[in-house]
Amino acid sequence: MRGSSPATDSALRHGGRPRRRLLALAAPIAIIALLVLWQVVCSAGIMPPYLLPSPVAVVRALAGDWPLLAGHALTTLAEAGIGLAAGIALGALAAVAMDRFEVLYRAFYPLVVLTQTIPTVAIAPLLVLWFGYGMLPKVVLIVVATFFPITVGLLGGFKSVDPDEIDLMRSMGASRWQIMRHVKIPAALPQFFSGLKISAAYAIVGAVIAEWLGGFSGLGVYMTRVRKAYSFDKMFAVIFLISALSLVLMWVVEAVRRIAMPWERIERHQGE
Repeated sequence: MRGSSPATDSALRHGGRPRRRLLALAAPIAIIALLVLWQVVCSAGIMPPYLLPSPVAVVRALAGDWPLLAGHALTTLAEAGIGLAAGIALGALAAVAMDRFEVLYRAFYPLVVLTQTIPTVAIAPLLVLWFGYGMLPKVVLIVVATFFPITVGLLGGFKSVDPDEIDLMRSMGASRWQIMRHVKIPAALPQFFSGLKISAAYAIVGAVIAEWLGGFSGLGVYMTRVRKAYSFDKMFAVIFLISALSLVLMWVVEAVRRIAMPWERIERHQGE
């Protein structure tokens, strides 16, 4: 069977580009269609505005309260950033320790899993009771929420390394740190960044949940105030802002992933 010519391969590659562009536009088109349908439903009076404000009303509320929302958003982002950083550090330390010592893995891995069976809303009031209404209970709650994906992702990546690769490194006189640096960490990066994306979303949501129960500023505090005032247009505005912040954090994680794993981009280009 004859192989394809370079011209045929080039034509196939160029032919796939319009399809990829169309797939990239699928999500924006779906979002725009949903917003248009939402606006039509509200404009037609199918849903009363006090139950479902229109997208136009939500945008007006977002623009009108933007200076106040921006100040609350900075507080929430600060809490999420500190909590996420602490969660990453603790999760990485726990994963390395449980990978190094089997007794720690058998003793503490079930406890790590157990932390995820406790609803976040259930422990948030206790944290506020123990640590007050400042930033500390919010950060602790975010650490609890983000710790698990980081630990499980890294540990799963460490365990997925081929034992023959480790034996080869040992036969060449590599130390444990060299094996970790050159074999285990690169193997664990894909799962680590997958867990980090989840943790980034959890960080914002965890901060907002903690702010519901007490605090002086933050998007959760703002949401509680507008809910009590029955300002549902502002309620939807802050929900949109929370979603946007979560998406931005996930986009930042993806950008860091591309920088930390350049070989993925090279392999993808070679496969095209």
